[in-house]
Amino acid sequence: MLKNSESFDDPILNHVRSDFAVLKSHLTVAEALQVIREKGVGEKIIYFYVIDAQDRLVGVIPTRSLLTAALDQRIEQVMIKNVVAIPSTVNLLQACEFFVLHKFFAFPVVDKERQIVGVVDVGLFTDQIFDIAERKQANEGVETIGFHVEQVKDASPARAFRFRFPWLLANIASGTVCALLAGAFELTLAKSIVLAFFLTLVLGLGESVSMQSMTVTIQALRATAPTLRWYLGSLKRETLTSGMLGVASGITVGTIVWIWRGDVLAGATIGAAIVLSVAMACLIGLSIPACLHAFKLDPKISAGPVTLALTDMCTLLFYLGLATIVLN
Repeated sequence: MLKNSESFDDPILNHVRSDFAVLKSHLTVAEALQVIREKGVGEKIIYFYVIDAQDRLVGVIPTRSLLTAALDQRIEQVMIKNVVAIPSTVNLLQACEFFVLHKFFAFPVVDKERQIVGVVDVGLFTDQIFDIAERKQANEGVETIGFHVEQVKDASPARAFRFRFPWLLANIASGTVCALLAGAFELTLAKSIVLAFFLTLVLGLGESVSMQSMTVTIQALRATAPTLRWYLGSLKRETLTSGMLGVASGITVGTIVWIWRGDVLAGATIGAAIVLSVAMACLIGLSIPACLHAFKLDPKISAGPVTLALTDMCTLLFYLGLATIVLN
């Protein structure tokens, strides 16, 4: 089990199991089964790992495949050659990414000579990592709104106020700007009251999408430098994602407006505004943490308030601006 002092940076070698089963590639299935009966296997054997004459990992055999293979076949004929192995130099977080990406129940851990030094199974991910993840998530959840947990933990009311109030001022400022923008479109809201009914929904959609994109970007920036190539690749992916999210959300809300109010034009306008707003929200959620990281600022601390403020203002401009053009 993980100790309190351990974290995602802990070397994976501290968590490997030594009760793994290996088979020589030149053996037949019958010979391999005889070896297993003579030597026995550990309690948590999921895969049998195949090694060559130099003890290097060359394949893997699931238990079912071994039991159903012809007895005269050689192990090298029935094994899976493209085996995924975890390098012994990675840390706990990087090892857990293998479970997320490949969905296997266990992985061999190999050294630079491709020799097996241990095995980690899915229990490492499900039983041990979740405790760390929950603590880390609690801290990061607060960081996205502007401060570290350590700054306010056990702090006096005055000290907690000093850390938290500046970020509330950012929300107040963005809210005031949004109120002024809404005031500039007062006539549009008066002429089409249905716009006011769905204003909160549209703002909420934009904020949710921008925070999702921001969170994904911050996670990616832990292991990737924000180069122009990376940004353009991420922008392409987010553009496709935002397009699908925006169209799906726009059609859904537009249909609701049409059915409820019987106004096809209003429904189409609100739906189109949602498409544009969601696309912009994705762009903001990607760009803000990338820019902050590029300028050596901590995106976990400042990205949240800035992203939400810009998203609200852009969403309001798209929503009411498009409505003014189409409905007036």
